[in-house]
Amino acid sequence: MRIKTPPEIEVMREGGRMLAAVLNKLKQEMSAGMNTKELADMAQAEIKALGGRPAFLGHKDFPEALCTSINHEIVHGLPSKKKILKDGDVIGLDFGVFYKGLYVDSAITEVVGGRYPNSDVKRLIEGTKEALSAGIAAIKGGGTRVGDISAAVQDVLNRYKLGIIRDLVGHAVGDDIHEEPNIPNYGARGTGPVLPAGVTIAIEPMASLGDWHIQTGADGWTVEMVDGSLSAHFEHTVVITDTGAEILTLL
Repeated sequence: MRIKTPPEIEVMREGGRMLAAVLNKLKQEMSAGMNTKELADMAQAEIKALGGRPAFLGHKDFPEALCTSINHEIVHGLPSKKKILKDGDVIGLDFGVFYKGLYVDSAITEVVGGRYPNSDVKRLIEGTKEALSAGIAAIKGGGTRVGDISAAVQDVLNRYKLGIIRDLVGHAVGDDIHEEPNIPNYGARGTGPVLPAGVTIAIEPMASLGDWHIQTGADGWTVEMVDGSLSAHFEHTVVITDTGAEILTLL
C-alpha cells in the first residue's frame, strides 16, 4: 500500500477509463452462442487498440486476458471455446489493465440476453452491485479503516440474504495487481488497517445464492461454488481522497 502522487492517480484514471470501455464493449457484444474465448480475444484486441495492456495475461501464468466466470463459477474463470453462452447465463467479467507502469482492476456481472430469468438472479446481481456501492460510500476519506468498508458490504449482502464469499477478498492495487492490505467482504467497523488519502484499492463484493464455500475447478484456475449455487462479482478500483473516494474504473 503506497500513497500515489497526483500524476500517478491521473495515469490510473486513464487506465481505468480504458478498462471501463472494454467491459462496456463486452457487455454490448455478448450474446447467446458466443464462447468465452471470443470474449477474451475481444478484450485483448480492444485494450491493445486503446493503448493499454491486459494485466491478467501471464500473471502467475494465467493464459488469457480476461476472466469469464459462468453461473456457479465465482472468479478466475478460464475462457474456452468449449464454454458456449446461453440466454439466462449469469457471467462475471473480470478485467485488469496495465498502463504506464500502474494497474487497475474491475469486474461486472451480467445476464446473457439482458433479462433476469427469475427473482433470485435479480436479487443476487442487484444485491452484489449495491454492496459495492455501499463499500465505496463507507469511505469517508483518509483515516477510513478497512473494516468500515467490509462491514458496509456485509450489511447489504446480509440484507439481500446472500452467501458472502469469505476466502476471496478485495485488495490494494496500483504498483501490482494484488497488494496488501486485503479488503474482506465482511468485518467490523473501526477495525483493520487505516487507509490514508492517496491509496488506491479494489473493492470487490462476491456473493452467492447458496453457501459461501469455494473450490478450484478441474482446469486449475476457475474458482467455483462447492454447492453449485449461482454467484456474482462486482469490482471497482478507487482512490481514497481527503473526504471520500473517487472511482477510477469509470468511462
